[in-house]
Amino acid sequence: MKSIFLSFVLSIIGLSLFAQKSKTYNLSFKDLAKQWDEAIPLGNGMIGALIWDKENTIRLSLDRADLWDERKAFPIEEHTFEWVTEQVKNKTYAAAQKWGDSPYDTYPYPTKLPAAALTFNLPSLGKVISNTLDIHTATHTLTFDNGTIFTNFVHATQPIGYFEIEGPTATLATPTLVPHTYQAANDDGKAVSVVSGQSLTRLGYKGGQIERSANQQRIHQTTYDGRYFEVLLEWRMISPTKIIGLWTIANNNKADLSQEIKQISAPTLRRTHENWWANYWSKSGIQIPDELLERQYYLELYKLGSSARNGAPAITLQAVWTADNGGLPPWKGDFHNDLNTQLSYWPAYTANRLEEAKTYTDWLWKVRPANLEYTQQYFGVSGLNIPGVLTLNGYPMGGWIQYSLSPTVSAWTAQHFYWQWKYSMDSEFLKKQAYPYIIESATFLKNITFLKNGKRYLPLSSSPEYNDNSINAWFPDWTNFDLGLAHFLFSAAAEINEAVGQQEEAKKWLITKAELPPYALNQTGMLVAVDKPMEHSHRHMSPYMAIYPLAQLDINKIEDKTIIEQSLTHLEKLGTRAWVGYSFSWIACLHARAKQSQQAVANLQKFASNFCSVNSFHLNGDQKGGEYSGFTYRPFTLEGNFAFAQGVHELLIQSKPGYVEIFPAIPSQWENVAFENLRTEGGFLVSAARIKGQRTHIEVLATAPGTFTLMYPGKLQAKQGKKISLHKNGLLYIQLKKGEKIVLEEELKV
Repeated sequence: MKSIFLSFVLSIIGLSLFAQKSKTYNLSFKDLAKQWDEAIPLGNGMIGALIWDKENTIRLSLDRADLWDERKAFPIEEHTFEWVTEQVKNKTYAAAQKWGDSPYDTYPYPTKLPAAALTFNLPSLGKVISNTLDIHTATHTLTFDNGTIFTNFVHATQPIGYFEIEGPTATLATPTLVPHTYQAANDDGKAVSVVSGQSLTRLGYKGGQIERSANQQRIHQTTYDGRYFEVLLEWRMISPTKIIGLWTIANNNKADLSQEIKQISAPTLRRTHENWWANYWSKSGIQIPDELLERQYYLELYKLGSSARNGAPAITLQAVWTADNGGLPPWKGDFHNDLNTQLSYWPAYTANRLEEAKTYTDWLWKVRPANLEYTQQYFGVSGLNIPGVLTLNGYPMGGWIQYSLSPTVSAWTAQHFYWQWKYSMDSEFLKKQAYPYIIESATFLKNITFLKNGKRYLPLSSSPEYNDNSINAWFPDWTNFDLGLAHFLFSAAAEINEAVGQQEEAKKWLITKAELPPYALNQTGMLVAVDKPMEHSHRHMSPYMAIYPLAQLDINKIEDKTIIEQSLTHLEKLGTRAWVGYSFSWIACLHARAKQSQQAVANLQKFASNFCSVNSFHLNGDQKGGEYSGFTYRPFTLEGNFAFAQGVHELLIQSKPGYVEIFPAIPSQWENVAFENLRTEGGFLVSAARIKGQRTHIEVLATAPGTFTLMYPGKLQAKQGKKISLHKNGLLYIQLKKGEKIVLEEELKV
């Protein structure tokens, strides 16, 4: 519930946050989409549906997050990191390329699998005049010209989808389950690009078996090694003008709706679904005077709520919306830990969606045993690393091995354990998961590096996809990507040891960090690697990891300011022709960290206007014919969407090592801005409003005891007599108990 303070402030300036706004954020069309990547998306983290028009039917493309074919294709046990190092050194790298690439490109598995489709005869229902997704309630509604209404949702917490058709033609639209074509008589068996998606028939499955009865249909689809999945549909006629039904998907189990179907007529199902979403939306809200960005922001939070849930796997490239085009999903729908999974969780922490954020660390913890084995086998040292490209159960899939088998992947995934702890201050999570994961990752990185002239180095280093898959993608010295991760990881190891009372161990990690060389720099700012500047437009912002997300460089520090500004100026000169959608989201975060608000906003606008489908899905390429990028293709992946949401957060509030900034990158023309309950490191919930560009109101609630440290350029006063202290370094220190709140006001500028 909004505080009395913020309600008062917002009433003054005429603003209202999400719960009070009109439904301008909804997806609303006059008819159904004609292709799957423009469809209406529904989901609950485990199951999902895309609703569109295929061949004159209403098609619900059904999906389940843990449907995978995990047959092994990549022979990881054949070689080691030491062997790869030798191939680079001896200039015989073709052998390593073949070893890494051939299985990923040649075999259709391992891969994410689509489930099936649920269809309704469209002409029998009438002509669609309205197609709307209400993101407040995660409910989709089709309205027809004869008054018939088709309503459906994927339940927020139960593994079921619900539909309801009411109107004069309701009973004419008998639902039908349609299996995917896993077997075809005339299939040529040829592989196609992993981006466009290899044919499902290459998996070699038998066609799904369909069982039908009066009001039930079941698909039993065998997959591999005796495994299977089932899709179950049940419906019933409530009256001559109304039918309702449920569907579910079971993985390697018999699908069952016996309990749910008994209470289908009760309002309980809808009420519990809508209650979950009401609670989800109450967590936080923003108000910015840019309708394009604000609408896209809330659509991103809707997708986050639809694709992340306790007990479900981490968000893959497409989450619960696997391609429904007769092929495998782009890049096999896998877990890409060279940025895709990481970026997908960026906004969850600031948006105060820690339960959704924890789905990533939960999954990382689940696959940790497999990753420990991989680390020992491939790298030959103790500690923890994780493949950059891996399956549901944590096994390496191959691909470009500079990135799919990079030695710094766990340094980046460890940041999410660090963030989950820092934003929650959960002591149990710290002890049971964050501490062991970070220390194991740091131990591995220390073990894999070596000392030379007092400095610590990797045997080989890389920067994601710079020089693609050539031997030149390996560098004999640190890349700034790997080096930034090393600096972060050893710092985090020291901090987390100190947090659990192990002071001596903390000191040892700081000594290890001090052994790292400085970043590679020249007049263009941060380089890709030593003596290697960024020479051309490049989609990955990985050389600039130290700026964001690692926050190892800070624009407020004199020694860092020039480096950051030179780096971003150089990127602007190189242009955006080789960027994809997520590049614009990431660069917006970088510009926000540099307090370059105009550039940050401009890049967010480019993302939202050029790189998204009509349903808000990130389509990688420039959908306006290459206005900003030479990539004009449309493979759907989610990381650009979620990095966009974090880009908006970075305009409003930033957590930095040791302090917080509020409104650090707001354009001068944004006079009235507000946000409610955005979360910072230290476990603080912050609400703030900027009024007519002159006055700021701030409210801070501590969810854990601690000191809220704020950098703010104006003069703030505490209401209700709370004592605050201003130190010489310009930081405001406020000691708060758990549950304690403080209100700060800025003196009106004359």
